[in-house]
Amino acid sequence: MNSEPFLSLMLTSGGDNRILVPSGQNTNRYGASPYPRATLGYASSTANDISLAAFGHLESFVSQAPAGALSDPAYYAQTLEMQRSRLRQAWDLDEAVDVIFAPSGTDLEFVALALAKAWSGKHIVNILLGQDEVGSGCVFAAAGQFFAGETALEPHVAKGTYVEGLEETDLVNLPIRDEEGHPFDSAAIMERLNRIGEDHIQMGHHLLVHAVHGSKTGLILPDLAEIDRLRAQFGDSISIVVDACQSRLEPSAVQAYLDRGAMVMLSGSKFIGGPPFSGFLLVPPHQAPRRELAKGLTTLFRRAEWPVGWQSAAQLPDGANPGLLLRVEAALFELERYRLLPQECRNEVIDAFGKAVRALSDRLGAELVMPALSGPALHQSTLATLDLSKCQGQPDFATAQRWCRVLSARGLRLGQPVKCRKFPNGEWAGTLRISLSMPLIVELSDLSSEKLHQRLQNDITRIADVLEAAARPVVA
Repeated sequence: MNSEPFLSLMLTSGGDNRILVPSGQNTNRYGASPYPRATLGYASSTANDISLAAFGHLESFVSQAPAGALSDPAYYAQTLEMQRSRLRQAWDLDEAVDVIFAPSGTDLEFVALALAKAWSGKHIVNILLGQDEVGSGCVFAAAGQFFAGETALEPHVAKGTYVEGLEETDLVNLPIRDEEGHPFDSAAIMERLNRIGEDHIQMGHHLLVHAVHGSKTGLILPDLAEIDRLRAQFGDSISIVVDACQSRLEPSAVQAYLDRGAMVMLSGSKFIGGPPFSGFLLVPPHQAPRRELAKGLTTLFRRAEWPVGWQSAAQLPDGANPGLLLRVEAALFELERYRLLPQECRNEVIDAFGKAVRALSDRLGAELVMPALSGPALHQSTLATLDLSKCQGQPDFATAQRWCRVLSARGLRLGQPVKCRKFPNGEWAGTLRISLSMPLIVELSDLSSEKLHQRLQNDITRIADVLEAAARPVVA
């Protein structure tokens, strides 16, 4: 029996319409496929095709499950609990760290917001850093509003309406780059955070501050020292959630945030390389809320996706989400086999990738957007954003989007362009994002040093050839 159609269908279920593959097409709106393809995948900053190895693992996983188990609530709860333990082990976390699963990283915004509300019992002021460099639906979810026309539990909701219990939310956006695309430093971000915080705390509000570890372009703001200052200044009047959904960080960095009492959002579908989408919220030990959670969470989450010991989550419905279970399993498979790879093997691939990206940038006449390739940390070394504003013809954002579609049609997948620099006329400049994923690093690590560099050179040459052809004016 061919299990590919069944698995592909399951992988696109149990989420919102972003993961659906329209009839007659073979990819979702991000150009990602729920089955393995022979494409060049440098698009982990946006979404990945599932790897052949992960797909094979899921085939084995499903074949070994008892008949009807995937839709059995008890099996769902039991398997998620095992996946929690594996996730903690892969990130070197204490068993006391709580894990909440979500159909996507965007859905985790509801969790962080609901927890801040339950902990404080106050009106929440949600401070979002750089809304142009986080997921597109985050602006809605961070305001407590449905970000799509459906959820993993409800086939019809009204996008932009409030989730019940999260109405008392104000969203404040803090830009993280200036008009020319230069990132603000952590001190400048802190100055604005302090002003906003003081004003709202005086009004009796509670602050939920989003730190960013690896934005769409790889930024980290504010840094750990500034987070410590926020904690010292505002105490119990502030909650901190770290958007690390790109997952381009080491276990030590995750632990550093948890040690400071911050929640950490991770996604299995970016650097980790799993299929779109899955999300994991890590909650520091002993922070289960005593107040009831927002009632509207019953339209978003099932009971098993929340920690077993949390009485505040008892109102959530039982049931199973087979699609989420399989997406989490695929992500864990990729994470675990990456962790088995010796550090020196990872470093060799990452270093070779950096050289190849610089060659692409030089050939196109593009500039690297900071912090791309500025250091060895994963958020710097595995994701590069190319600013096209000084390339021939000065491509704008719409042109960059078109070029990405042209590349994708030829089996060359890059990440979606991101808005980070403007032309003097106010229009957004074009960008391209090229990135590594865990499965790609594992794949490339099997090559000899000579073949590794040749493979990357060939890939970059193919990408550059297509881009240069797309940039040529059409002659009638």
